[in-house]
Amino acid sequence: MPQLAQLPEFFWSQFFWLAVVFGILFFAIGRGMLPKIEAVVDARDAKLTEDLAAAERARAQADEAEEAYRARLEASRAEALRVTQASKEGAVRETEGRVKEVDLEIAEKTAAAERRIHEASGAAMKEIEAVAAELAQDLVAKLGGIEVTKDRASKAVKAAMHG
Repeated sequence: MPQLAQLPEFFWSQFFWLAVVFGILFFAIGRGMLPKIEAVVDARDAKLTEDLAAAERARAQADEAEEAYRARLEASRAEALRVTQASKEGAVRETEGRVKEVDLEIAEKTAAAERRIHEASGAAMKEIEAVAAELAQDLVAKLGGIEVTKDRASKAVKAAMHG
C-alpha cells in the first residue's frame, strides 16, 4: 500500500497541525466560550434559586392568608351561633311569656266557667228539689190520700237527696 509508505514523511507535520488545531480549539472554547456557558449556567442556577425562594415565600403568604381566612371563618361561625342562640333564647322567652298570659286567661275563663257551672248546678238542684217536692206532694196525695204541706215535702226531698 503506497499510502502507508508515505506515512512517516507526513506524520509529524500532520501531527503538528492536529495539535495546533486542537490547541486553538481548546483555548477558543476554554477561554472564549466556556466562561459564557458557565455564566449562563450560573445565572440559570441563581434564577432557579431565586424562583424557588419566591415560591416558598408565596406559599408561606398563602398559608398565612389561609390561616387568617380560617380564623375569620371560625369567628363568623361563632358569631352566627351566638346570634342564633340569642334569637332562640329571645323567642323562647317571648313564647313563654305568651304561654303564661294565655294560661292566665284560660285559668280565669276556666274559673269563671266553673263558677257558672256551679251556680247553674245549684240552681238546677234547687229546681229539681222544688219539682221533686211538688211531685212527692202530688204522689202522696194521690196514692195515700194524705195532704202533705209543701214545706214538709221539701224537707223530705232534701233529706233523701243529701243523705
